[in-house]
Amino acid sequence: MYTDPPLHRPFRAILGGSASKLVESATREPSASQNRPSLITWSTDAIPERERFAFWRDAVCRAVFNISIEAPPERLSARISARTSGPLRLATSESIGDYQLSRSRRHIASAPSDHYSIFLQQSGCSVINHSGDETVAVQSNDITIYDGRLPFHGTFFSGKRTIAVIPREMIDRRAPWLRQRPLHKFASNGPFVDLARRHLLEIAGEGVMLSDSATGLLTENLCNLLTLASATEIAPKRLQSELQIEAALAFCRQHLHEVGLSPQLVADYLGISIRTLHLRFQQVGQTFGNWVLEHRLKACGAALRDPNQQALNISEIAYRWGFNDLSHFNKAFRAHFGMSPREWRHSAEAVPPAAQNGILLP
Repeated sequence: MYTDPPLHRPFRAILGGSASKLVESATREPSASQNRPSLITWSTDAIPERERFAFWRDAVCRAVFNISIEAPPERLSARISARTSGPLRLATSESIGDYQLSRSRRHIASAPSDHYSIFLQQSGCSVINHSGDETVAVQSNDITIYDGRLPFHGTFFSGKRTIAVIPREMIDRRAPWLRQRPLHKFASNGPFVDLARRHLLEIAGEGVMLSDSATGLLTENLCNLLTLASATEIAPKRLQSELQIEAALAFCRQHLHEVGLSPQLVADYLGISIRTLHLRFQQVGQTFGNWVLEHRLKACGAALRDPNQQALNISEIAYRWGFNDLSHFNKAFRAHFGMSPREWRHSAEAVPPAAQNGILLP
């Protein structure tokens, strides 16, 4: 959905005399480090109501996206934040007011781009028609992936959306079967989709702004998760080794709270030997036992700082996350966090963003 030129391309070259007002309405949110790309945000908040549609059409649809709005909404209030990270293009938009968008063959010819667009509907809904062949309704928490080389038409109702545009080869080399499905919606209740959703929000900058290297790593993980989510007819043991470990990690996260989580349980799920499972964990520089312990401790650390779980005592939280020996839990917690669970709960230090957001990296 994005044009090939970068987001910071001068507006004046695109919009002529109206550029100054639009530039004044776009703000750059500074990042904590020069190595972390900043977001550029456009908002209709400061735009007179009668000029909002023209602003959204010109500044957003022409400068940020290479698409067109077919009919102005009766009422529009909208905001979009966007950034680039290497070859990736990322945006989160929120709007009140329904409108229709299209990307025609003329748009594609003017700015060809060999990419997939990954579309997360955070709230509200959208209806997307791709190439005139297939129409899908995208509800809250749904993820859709579609081929950016083909035309599409969409009706966007009031809501919030996150979009990541990634090079085609990142998906094609993992999931070549998606080449035959230019528009694909993932079931919103699958374990891989839930993890993909959280990765996508983190990549787009909903929380702490990530560096290019961290963004690249999470995007690789995101592509693996979407591949697993779409490989419904492929047995896990037939997947590439990197996808097997991603499937193993996703299964472990889903069952992290179970005392019975074991190498045998995971190996049986994947249809591989225990030896192969341990080799897969070696690929990410971990042992199975250390990975499970570390992530259970992170989950407990986040729960101890969660205001909604203050009524739970420490032992309840430990048991909820798979620990069945409180002495072992307390020793491991102190070794990991440098303080006791009680001290951690009452200290003023911030919870690591990864634990807060549930993005638990290998």
